Amino acid sequence: MNLLRRLVPDGLAGRFALLLTAALIVVNLVAATLLSSERRRFGHEIGEARAIERLALIVPLIDAASPADRGRVADLAQDRFARVEIGPEPIVGPGETEMLATTQLRAALSALGSEPPELRARTGDGERGDRVLLSVRLDGPGQTWLNVRARPLGPAPPSDPVPFLRVLLLSLAAVLAVAVLFIRHLTRPLAALAAAARAAGRGDRLARVPEVGARELRESAHAFNEMQARIARFDAERTRTLAAVGHDLRTPITSLRIRAEMLDEADREPIVRTLDEMTVMADSLVAYARGQADVEASSDLDLAALLARLCEERGAAMTPTPPLMVRGRPVALSRAFGNLIDNALRYGGAARARLERRGAEAVATIEDDGPGIPAGRIEAMFEPFVRGEASRNADTGGAGLGLSIARGIVGAHGGELRISNRPEGGLRAEVLLPLAH
Repeated sequence: MNLLRRLVPDGLAGRFALLLTAALIVVNLVAATLLSSERRRFGHEIGEARAIERLALIVPLIDAASPADRGRVADLAQDRFARVEIGPEPIVGPGETEMLATTQLRAALSALGSEPPELRARTGDGERGDRVLLSVRLDGPGQTWLNVRARPLGPAPPSDPVPFLRVLLLSLAAVLAVAVLFIRHLTRPLAALAAAARAAGRGDRLARVPEVGARELRESAHAFNEMQARIARFDAERTRTLAAVGHDLRTPITSLRIRAEMLDEADREPIVRTLDEMTVMADSLVAYARGQADVEASSDLDLAALLARLCEERGAAMTPTPPLMVRGRPVALSRAFGNLIDNALRYGGAARARLERRGAEAVATIEDDGPGIPAGRIEAMFEPFVRGEASRNADTGGAGLGLSIARGIVGAHGGELRISNRPEGGLRAEVLLPLAH
């Protein structure tokens, strides 16, 4: 079963081509078998007809000879295709006579002006391979029979498989050429739908599918586009809600801070610390909403230059890299990479960045020497408001939105953000972005 699965193509186009090829081969083999059977049958009929014509020439010669000369004439009439004997008993009994063979022989003899008193004939003798057996009662004293066993004048020539193979290959090539064009036209919308679904899974809410092709494909594309539009509206509403909450929280926090400043130092310090943490959360909410609702236009940009600028501004190290062009929104990408570098500096004490090309993607790697993240919490770190440590102190970090913002921005660019622990210690963040065409 596993071997069969490996032999069967994985793609729809390959499976359709394989199925079509198998169907064409089976149909051609069945047609070849039927044609070969008809050819043999037709050859048998021709052989029988030729044998009957030859018998129609032998019978008048022997019947016209004198009884004493009939044996000698029969010997002369024999060859490797017909055995002619004179005897007292017929080789074809009354019950074995076939009407068709008898009628054909009588017609042939009548055309030659000869009418024997009694004629018996049948076709096909499996034991000897004879095609026609004939018994004719001859005129004269007593009961004398002329018995003839006749074969076809020659076997049918064997079939040449080369023409059949040529026709099979030509038909396969022609049909597969048309089928491949049809399959490519059929599967192109499916490939576009799959690419758009992957982009949507990475957070790109602008991904749409052209509504072209067959009715089922158009309906699938339309349903996907509607789903994307509904999700985009939901995200926009959620973003507006987060922005409003973050913005509206600033006013009461500021008012409470002013009131707290009037308290004694012993009472003021814990309240101000709590208010500072609430300020960080409010600012992070606004930043998160701004990153989700960014409508900046995309353009071709040098990712190496952008990453080098961000590292220089923050005091991070970067390996020199040749220009790598990607299609994206400069401000949004700056925010995403800035968050990753800031996290490395904040939690790891240092940040090292490098950029390389892998196939059709640009891969940016940012590493630190910090404590890393427990393996079971890595995926959870991408969720909003989740941090590596529980406190929300402004001195140790933000509200846990940096990775979530970065992943959303990278996903909206058709890329992917991965984080993992380094074997030698620290955290590694990899950003994969498609190169500009």
